[in-house]
Amino acid sequence: MAAAGSLGYRLRLGLIWLAASGLAPARWFQSPPPPPERRSAQTGRLRIEIVSHCWRYAHLLSYQLSSLVNHPPQDVDVTMTVFHSPDDAETVELLKRFGRFEVPGVTWNWQARDKTQLFRRSIGRNEAAVASQADWVWFTDCDVVFHQGCLDGLGKSLQGRRDALVFPDHEFCSPVYEPGDEVLEAARHADLVEIDPSVFVCQERDRATGPLQITHGDVARACGYCSEIAVYQQPTDRWAKAQEDRAFRWLLGTVGVPVDVPAVYRIRHQAKGRYRKRGMHSRLRTRVRQAQLRMREGSQNSGDDD
Repeated sequence: MAAAGSLGYRLRLGLIWLAASGLAPARWFQSPPPPPERRSAQTGRLRIEIVSHCWRYAHLLSYQLSSLVNHPPQDVDVTMTVFHSPDDAETVELLKRFGRFEVPGVTWNWQARDKTQLFRRSIGRNEAAVASQADWVWFTDCDVVFHQGCLDGLGKSLQGRRDALVFPDHEFCSPVYEPGDEVLEAARHADLVEIDPSVFVCQERDRATGPLQITHGDVARACGYCSEIAVYQQPTDRWAKAQEDRAFRWLLGTVGVPVDVPAVYRIRHQAKGRYRKRGMHSRLRTRVRQAQLRMREGSQNSGDDD
């Protein structure tokens, strides 16, 4: 297990970050994805696997899972995979509740891992990628909501495609909710919750950021998720910033191809529940988060990972 604060660990992360900036060829680190002619061009009723992680964000995950119950897909089959830790009791209880819902076209897939594995998101993403039987794999965050027609619209946009990586060309973002806001608190006390789409604002996207990475199934199985970069497959003692989202695009050799996906909603929130709530480190992260959100308010092409 890596000590996230150690100098050696930070140096290894920094070297990969520089390489992924274009200073080194991706092929030095991983074999290229299979060429388009070796990828299936599936049509008809597609199989889509959604891969999400949750650590102390049960109130946000509740909105995500509720969206599949409230607005079940009609024309695609969805596997909803959630990586979580037994140490997160609130999330464990939430998954138990949702596991009782039988939703046509939706298969629940709860994956419990030690929290040290959960803290490096690419570990779970890599496991899901190589094991998936889906035609397409959507790597996302637990604050993303799939509203009415979202996944069916995605299925239409993916008909016959062989792209390695695609992403929604727009999403709808909420106001930035503060801790204790009634929207966040509502999810703690109800089996099913629903967003108010009228308070979300459309924002265009220009690349496949961390929550919006939709990968061809053949590419996912062949390449995994940064599978050959050891530092991104190493458990860590605290939640790791998702630098691998950027490296994933670099390894695939593309920022992704924009496609029309309706009704993708993201709940923005001020406090980061995955970090310890007290101490200077937490307060500093909160202030950095506040500054980032203010900067992103003026940008139409922002993302959470880079």
